[in-house]
Amino acid sequence: MTSPTIKQVSDAVIAIRQSKLPDPKKLGNSGSFFKNPVLDSNTFEAFHSQFPEAPFYALANSEFKIPAGWLIEQAGFKAKRYGDAGVHKNQALVLVNYGNATGAQIWELALKIQQKVAKDFGITIEPEVNVF
Repeated sequence: MTSPTIKQVSDAVIAIRQSKLPDPKKLGNSGSFFKNPVLDSNTFEAFHSQFPEAPFYALANSEFKIPAGWLIEQAGFKAKRYGDAGVHKNQALVLVNYGNATGAQIWELALKIQQKVAKDFGITIEPEVNVF
């Protein structure tokens, strides 16, 4: 068994990212817009009993991380477009600008996503990006 070189690991990470994320030179995007929410054990148990198919990651201190991309996709936003603002077709965490969307339009889409995820799942997702 051989260990991969640092260059091989780097190349593999770049290839994975390129397969899932848009090239910002070709399509303006935010990168990962939302943080993965962390739920306490009581909130997680209630969520998990209602949505047993949801992926999750157990953390220390009886906390559980839910992939925000899964929540956004299940809420119906993956690959959706609202004018020139949209959600990427391969990664629901990435908000994209198809040409002339303003920052306000991207933010409006983010708020729409937050509201729908909260309504559908009772979970608040927060932006990961810095918003001024």
